[in-house]
Amino acid sequence: MRARDLAEPHPFVTTDDDAIDAARMLAEQSPSALLVLDTDNQPYAVVPGSQLIRQLIPAYIAEDPAPAGVGGDQHDGELAERLAGLTVAEWAPRRLYPPPVVGPDAWPMEVAALMARTPSPLVAVIERDRNGVTLLGTITAARLLQHFLQAAA
Repeated sequence: MRARDLAEPHPFVTTDDDAIDAARMLAEQSPSALLVLDTDNQPYAVVPGSQLIRQLIPAYIAEDPAPAGVGGDQHDGELAERLAGLTVAEWAPRRLYPPPVVGPDAWPMEVAALMARTPSPLVAVIERDRNGVTLLGTITAARLLQHFLQAAA
């Protein structure tokens, strides 16, 4: 079994998409992470949902959550407003969330090792040819565990 055999479709957004639309997709479809492609359809970032939330809240709250309880829920609507006018690239900068990628012939253990070294819950499987890059799908931690458990049976 190779990465191409384990890859599954995964919802994605592009760097130019509106951040609010990306947040809506994440909220409605509940993927394990936001997969972001650049304008050439190459993986740009893979961002766990918790890190997207971190980008929304003020830094002082992320560092010390005690002040968060002072205002109750009166500021909750402001968090979504912080996305207004932002693109996905501005909300989830690549330098913070570089995408883990493998080629179609990677072995499952190679995918597992890459996943273990990154904070990403998924790995993008891409194929490169003279026409560019094609996203074949992603391998989630759950899919990888499923494969290893089936191999043991």
